[in-house]
Amino acid sequence: MAEVEEEQQQQNSSVDQGDTDEIITEGASVVRGELPEDDAGPPKVDSEVEVLHEKVTKQIIKEGHGQKPSKYATCFLHYRAWAESTQHKFEDTWREQQPLELVIGKEKKEMTGLAIGVNSMKSGEHALLHVGWELAYGKEGSFSFPNVPPTADVLYEVELIGFDETGEGKARGDMTVEERIGAADRRKMDGNALFKEEKLEEAMQQYEMAIAYMGDDFMFQLFGKFRDMALAVKNPCHLNTAACLLKLLRYDEAIAQCSIVLAEDENNVKALFRRGKARSVLGQTDAAREDFLKARKLAPQDKAIARELHLIAEHEKAVYQKQKELYKGLFGPRPEPKPKLRNWLIVIWQWLLSLFYMLFRRKTRKDD
Repeated sequence: MAEVEEEQQQQNSSVDQGDTDEIITEGASVVRGELPEDDAGPPKVDSEVEVLHEKVTKQIIKEGHGQKPSKYATCFLHYRAWAESTQHKFEDTWREQQPLELVIGKEKKEMTGLAIGVNSMKSGEHALLHVGWELAYGKEGSFSFPNVPPTADVLYEVELIGFDETGEGKARGDMTVEERIGAADRRKMDGNALFKEEKLEEAMQQYEMAIAYMGDDFMFQLFGKFRDMALAVKNPCHLNTAACLLKLLRYDEAIAQCSIVLAEDENNVKALFRRGKARSVLGQTDAAREDFLKARKLAPQDKAIARELHLIAEHEKAVYQKQKELYKGLFGPRPEPKPKLRNWLIVIWQWLLSLFYMLFRRKTRKDD
């Protein structure tokens, strides 16, 4: 593993070293899916309505780029779905954080309309689809999961993350473990090459595609050497995504990516260092210090970690001095104690009594 100090020299966000050997890659085009606002219903779209089929129309929310997928292309997409009549949302892959894999021409019957819409989209395109019930869940609907009423037209908010034209319709579930890990690794390599060219968004797109091959359902089935092989691809993709996010100043997302790695490997120095960097920028000083201290324990000679801890200490010192000056300005110097009026009255009264006593004694002696 590369020294964390090297990461600091590359603005603390370099990709994992040793992953940049030249390889032959499969053709793929991808865009990172982003979680849209989860409002009460489908998004309001004013763009032109495009008729794709008698029962399928499309309105573009965000333009994509490149080519459109052809028949048997393996597509990865995020989507939310509503029954139009009730506005009931019955599916949301963004919230599940697991893209849908859809092979054009081999989709399930209830996704025929969705597939027609996806077939018309470019990578990165975000669109609203209207699908008639005949090309969705049909006359009977679905009373299990998802729960869709009978004869329900469906509204889909869809983002095409990317697609692979070379798979010849071979879905992830039909691949061997080695094939899936290999496919993910190739996309990781592509991401690293894009990162070197400072194409950060495009690099993250490749990493997300790679992670999609390493979904929870797949990882749950692995053990021993196969799990180690999968994690050797999956974890660097999360770390490299975090590296991109740090450069893009998207610190909360970087923290989430590092935390995924630390859930599998609590002693991962890169994950601790990058999460500490993000937390430090967000002002989460205590949490950042905890990450850096643990990283220093694992890599005691690393100068970058020591430098970050020093920066935190200097920052806290500066904050303390600023607060000290602020409070001094608010309240001013501490006033000197003033003698109370009551004290002076007591002194005068005691002096008068003494004087009266002396005069009284003198008069008494004179009378005698």
